[in-house]
Amino acid sequence: MQNETNALTAEWQTLQNNIEAYERGALVIKLSATVLAVVLCLFDISVLLLIVVLLVLWLQEGIYRTSQVRLCERILTVELLISKGDNPGSAAFQLHTDWQRKRPGTLGLLSEYLSQSLRPTVAFPYPLLILISLLIASGAS
Repeated sequence: MQNETNALTAEWQTLQNNIEAYERGALVIKLSATVLAVVLCLFDISVLLLIVVLLVLWLQEGIYRTSQVRLCERILTVELLISKGDNPGSAAFQLHTDWQRKRPGTLGLLSEYLSQSLRPTVAFPYPLLILISLLIASGAS
């Protein structure tokens, strides 16, 4: 029982560290998009190209966040097992098994990516950068 609890707490710590790393990585994507938008505007690059680049980065963050959400789902399972206090058997170290079991098909996966991309914490700052790009382009015409 103690070994199982130790395994679950070790898994929880690993998951928590990875969730936080994903959070930092998502911030890097956002900051990169912002800097890239400013640089491309300064060099008078096509607004269409800029918008495409921003949309790609936005979707990339959605895909990135989908992996983070899967870690969050697993950490909730681990927390539930830890809180029960009874012998969870081989419940620890099942992250990939859980992912595989819950993984949707291609259309479901694309839907999941799009859904993550539309969350306000993911969507910001992309629509704003796209709007600014359009405003700059219309002012330059």
